[in-house]
Amino acid sequence: MGEPSQNNDILLEVNVRRAKILRYAGLFLPLLLVAYSVYLQLAPGVRHYPLTPLIVAINAAWVILAFYHFFAPMKTRHGAIARIILFHIIALLYILFVSGFDMPFIYVWSVLFLASAVHAGAGGVKLSLATLFVAASASVIISADNLTRVFQIGLHFAGTLIVACIMNAIVTAQAIDQRELLRSQTEEKLQRDRVLTIVNNLADAILSVDSRGTIQLYNAAALDLLDTNSELTGKKIDTVLTMKDNEGETVKFTQLLHRIHSVRTRDDLSAKISGEVVRLSVVYSPIRSANSTHASGRDGYIIILRDITKQKSLEDERDEFISVVSHELRTPIAIAEGSLSNVQLMMERPDIPQATLHDGVNAAHQQVVFLAKMANDLSTLSRAERGVADTPELIDVAELISELYAEYSPEATEKSLYFDLDLDPQLGAVNESRLYLKELLQNIVTNAIKYTQTGGVTVSVKRSAPRLLTFTVKDTGIGISRSDQQHLFQKFWRSEDYRTRETGGTGLGLYVAHKLAKKLNTTIELKSRLNHGSTFSFSLPSTKRRK
Repeated sequence: MGEPSQNNDILLEVNVRRAKILRYAGLFLPLLLVAYSVYLQLAPGVRHYPLTPLIVAINAAWVILAFYHFFAPMKTRHGAIARIILFHIIALLYILFVSGFDMPFIYVWSVLFLASAVHAGAGGVKLSLATLFVAASASVIISADNLTRVFQIGLHFAGTLIVACIMNAIVTAQAIDQRELLRSQTEEKLQRDRVLTIVNNLADAILSVDSRGTIQLYNAAALDLLDTNSELTGKKIDTVLTMKDNEGETVKFTQLLHRIHSVRTRDDLSAKISGEVVRLSVVYSPIRSANSTHASGRDGYIIILRDITKQKSLEDERDEFISVVSHELRTPIAIAEGSLSNVQLMMERPDIPQATLHDGVNAAHQQVVFLAKMANDLSTLSRAERGVADTPELIDVAELISELYAEYSPEATEKSLYFDLDLDPQLGAVNESRLYLKELLQNIVTNAIKYTQTGGVTVSVKRSAPRLLTFTVKDTGIGISRSDQQHLFQKFWRSEDYRTRETGGTGLGLYVAHKLAKKLNTTIELKSRLNHGSTFSFSLPSTKRRK
């Protein structure tokens, strides 16, 4: 709806300018005719009519109409038509009784003809032509005895008519051109608005710069990426975005742009935006047009920016994970393979004691169990990352803890450790993924039993708030130093404490527990002192059990 309104405003402005020109013409041209009338009366040797009250009245009418027309602009079409008729009447009287048709200012009638066309349309044009013809015919009748004057009147009539038609044709052509220009501008703006709408709805940041690197156009995503609400138009791209490559060297956008001849893509660049380093994928391309004014044939450049920080972080984490996993798998596989190879060789010799063979098989078995545990941890981690089995369900907390006790009590008894439960009455239920919650508790409990040599492990669930349950696993194990606590939830990390190294482990248990806790929208809290044991706890919202 905005386009027609804007076009109407432009046309109105054009009409106002044209009306203003005609207003000034309506003021000065009648005064010029009055001055010519005075000249005819006063100049010696010039043919003129005797001064009569009618001539005075005609000149007075010119002056009055001129000033009235100038200071009282036309407001309605009917008023404009009435005024055009009045101008024609006075002009006709002026020609017949003051100047004659063969006066030098007869061509001023072309302006009257044009004003008629503008303000009164085709009817005004017909009126003007008819009045001109009447004036010429009357002058011919008056001067019938003077063939020279008749011939001059005919020439003036033809000339005035030709000039009037030419002026009307020019004005008409200009009006057509103006409408066509407005239509073209409207279409161009519509296409531009469509493109801008598409660009502004793209998730990628898009900037258009000229050949000097000055920003000409940008979309909303560019403001989001650059974390700014400031106007970017007119700013240099290098002042808005300072980039660095993987070696930390500053990269100037303008230098990149001036060197390219086709589309280029880079994903090794980063920029510091609002204090954070953002890794970017950058696509940039020259803009070329058939009517380019630049010697290079380029009218600027298009730049597309995408934040790939998360993607790059995931790639780096994946590469690191693969590297660490392959390294961690290499040792147990080598030990198992070596142990089995030795057992295979020893079985061919009858003098090898059975105890030695048993030890070799046992060593290989331990490594296979280690690999199975690592595979289980990796499988749990994979399920958590992919959101497998994350559907929440009502879990009876007391029942879940009882299952946990039944599963790990024998393992604690085998190590001569106590395994106690400390549960509040009427714990109710939690609405969470059973798989995630059970494996989270299992990882913490197995870790506690593993690193506890004397004493035991206590699992407690307490109501810390009306609708909040706190799960706690407390052991009397070797404890964790403050420096090690900072790395405890990192994958494949194991303490340098010799007691930790003596105990087999994948280094994934607590890392998996940390990931599962995040999936459950909770955080594992740790309290530990070296040689005094550790306490792991987390909280979940409770709900009533269904009857």
